[in-house]
Amino acid sequence: QDVVDWAGLTAVEQDLLLCLTSLFQAGEEAVTLDLLPLIMTIAAEGRLEEEMYLTTFLFEEAKHTDFFNRFLSEVAGSDFDLAHYQSSSYREIFYEALPTALQALHTDRSPVAQVRAAVTYNLVVEGILAETGYHAYFSALAQNNILPGTRRGIELLKQDESRHIAYGVFLLSRLIATDDSLWTVVDDTMNTLLVPALG
Repeated sequence: QDVVDWAGLTAVEQDLLLCLTSLFQAGEEAVTLDLLPLIMTIAAEGRLEEEMYLTTFLFEEAKHTDFFNRFLSEVAGSDFDLAHYQSSSYREIFYEALPTALQALHTDRSPVAQVRAAVTYNLVVEGILAETGYHAYFSALAQNNILPGTRRGIELLKQDESRHIAYGVFLLSRLIATDDSLWTVVDDTMNTLLVPALG
């Protein structure tokens, strides 16, 4: 049905959905590539329960990447040059801030570095961008009663993302409970990334 619905959309509607899909696909791929240092940091601290929980995140982010790749190849039906949909603000978050914050954990596993990583990944990427973006994407499809397979996929993605956000809030709460000066790092990181996130 998704293929039939796609064929019935106007070029403008298809372009809008390609834009959204390309941003989600590239974002999910970026997180899949960059998440491992956070898992390794938590594992190195001997937090087995958190490590087990975080390993599901890596699997889920990879599933999300595959889901959007399948939409592009099986529903939209051809190869597209999607890079032009990525604004400078988008690239700043996904190609600079996200990898910088998470890859820093390879050499710096301090609470400060963990807070920067959690704010960037869990709060900004998952909370501000993914959660709100998926809500808008799902709502547009639902209001027009189109792409039921894609809608179901987005519905499941939203469930995953809400767990990712919840873990970030848990991690930040745990870290700040031991050192409340870390709240300044949360505040500074959020304020730094808010402008490109809104962009």
